Amino acid sequence: MKRGYGYQRERMVEKQLQKRGISNDGVLKAFLKVERHLFVEETLQDRAYDDSPLPIGKHQTISQPYIVALMTQALNIKDGGKILEIGTGSGYQTAILAVLGANVFTIERHRELAQQSRSIFESMALHGIAIRIGDGTIGWKEYAPYQGIIVTAAAPQLPNAFYNQLSDGGRLVIPIGGEKKQTLFVFTKTGDTYEKEALCPCSFVPLIGLEGWESKK
Repeated sequence: MKRGYGYQRERMVEKQLQKRGISNDGVLKAFLKVERHLFVEETLQDRAYDDSPLPIGKHQTISQPYIVALMTQALNIKDGGKILEIGTGSGYQTAILAVLGANVFTIERHRELAQQSRSIFESMALHGIAIRIGDGTIGWKEYAPYQGIIVTAAAPQLPNAFYNQLSDGGRLVIPIGGEKKQTLFVFTKTGDTYEKEALCPCSFVPLIGLEGWESKK
């Protein structure tokens, strides 16, 4: 018999999110609704609500719940808004965005991870998610502009494609820095300029691609 993990999810929201300043009611409700344990391997499900990232294969991770919540809150999603996600990974962040009412265009370079995520979305009956397999650093120009762009891997600098595909007034949340340590930034676009705000230090896997880091494999 599979566990529901409802209590663990409630504790995660209370202790890890609310007590650290995540206050957006929609975000908190989405984290209560989306079952994080579905997005990790069965052997790791008892750790799914821990205050830490977890491996998901392909040298990738599912991010710490607080970081997912912080990035989501920073996007300031409007119901029906069009969001570009770079790095589908486990699919957990994608599901949170979809539950918040966003139309999500998500790009993953690992076919296996994209297929696994698609299966979970289907089992959850989530709608408004389009998945593309390819180089996320060049974005998804066909459906631009986006009201928000969220990047779940670390870039050495701000890729031009992301800025160009962001709508006026849109927000871009991205970790920028070295391959091991970065700073999480939110950019708000206004005309031909943008405001830049540092949110916190962080550590993400590297963003691989034409406008990111080179693959070492």
